[in-house]
Amino acid sequence: MSKTKTAQKHMWAPWRMEYILQDKTSKVCALCDQNPLHDSKRLVLKRGQHAYIMMNLYPYNNGHLMICPYKHTSNLIELSQEIKTDINNLIDESIKALDNIMQPEGYNIGMNIGQIAGAGIEDHLHWHIVPRWKGDTNFMPVINHTRVIIEGLHETWEKLHKVLNQ
Repeated sequence: MSKTKTAQKHMWAPWRMEYILQDKTSKVCALCDQNPLHDSKRLVLKRGQHAYIMMNLYPYNNGHLMICPYKHTSNLIELSQEIKTDINNLIDESIKALDNIMQPEGYNIGMNIGQIAGAGIEDHLHWHIVPRWKGDTNFMPVINHTRVIIEGLHETWEKLHKVLNQ
């Protein structure tokens, strides 16, 4: 009986190294700042009753959003049905806004629970919404450690903020 080898595939995201290398010893949760005066700086797009939409400061792709509950927890089961409903509504609103502004061809939507699963902020649950386009991954990140982001974060924030808050 012969054994066949399956080639491993890797997703490279070298532009995220800035996030990986930053000091994470702070006791302050990056997702718990609820002061609306900081929303523009923190790239918060919209606040719901139990959760909010923000842009990812270290995106995998243009328009990479996160939905964060106000409740500080790493346990999905601790979230009430009201909170989960608000999160799902904000995911829907995010998709509509991204469809309107960026016309992606698809989405990756999900979350990483726990450090071993890849959670960058493991103490505060958050959902990722990553718009995708055919050919949005190419040789640039692999060869040059460079990610081509076609629009600045704040320019994208302004467009999405306007659509989400009409």
